Parts: sequence; C-alpha cells; structure tokens
Amino acid sequence: MVTLIIGKKGSGKTKKLINLAAEAVQNSKGNVVVIEKGAKLTYDVSHKARLIDTEQYGISGYEAFFGFLSGLCAGNYDVTDVLVDSTLKIGGQDFSAFAQFIEKINVLATKSETKFTFLVSADEKDIPASLDAVTVKL
Repeated sequence: MVTLIIGKKGSGKTKKLINLAAEAVQNSKGNVVVIEKGAKLTYDVSHKARLIDTEQYGISGYEAFFGFLSGLCAGNYDVTDVLVDSTLKIGGQDFSAFAQFIEKINVLATKSETKFTFLVSADEKDIPASLDAVTVKL
C-alpha cells in the first residue's frame, strides 16, 4: 500500500509523519523505517524505528531512491512500514518522474507487503491525476 500525504510547507505533514511513525512502531510486528533528507527528526521519532538520512548514502533522484528502497525491502524481509519525509527534495521536482516512481513503489509495496507513506510538499493541483487514489490532502 502506498499513501501520499500532500500539502504546502507548514501544513503539518511532518507532525503527521511523526504520529504515524509512533503508531506504526506500536502496531508493527516487524520493523518501521523513517527516511528523511537531513537529520532533523532525530529527537522526534521513536528509537524503535530505524531513522535513515538519505544524505549519508548519496541518494538523489527517483531511480537511486527506488533502488535504495528496493534494497531496503530485499535486505530486511520484516520491514512493515516505510515513512518518507521530504520526498521531492530527495527525488526531485519532476512530477512526471515522481508519478512513475510511485507506480514502481506500488508494485514493490505489493511484492514486499510493505506500507509506504510519502510526504509531498506541493500544491495538490501539481500532483498528476493518476495518483489521486493514493493521495491524502492536508
């Protein structure tokens, strides 16, 4: 399952991610992973969740990001939830490439039985209509 949480900067997306991460940690029988660009959530996310800073791994662009997430699922079969902050900062502002990325992630989510949640700082009118089924607007 893939969920997009969309809203402009300052709309409360990161606070929602922190709450979702805490909820996932409580309910998961596996591992919860929170991915961010920069180390800004260190004190906000439970130590029981794995916090990953993409800058430490040189991840830039949707192809590299997809490869990283695929490797994460392949290397650790019990990842149940992956929550991503600052998706567009990691992958880029190309919404067409973003839509293709989400389509590939949807396949990965099904195969790996992992729930993916992406925070997207954008105006909802910029998001391709093909992603409406997975979008939560703030």
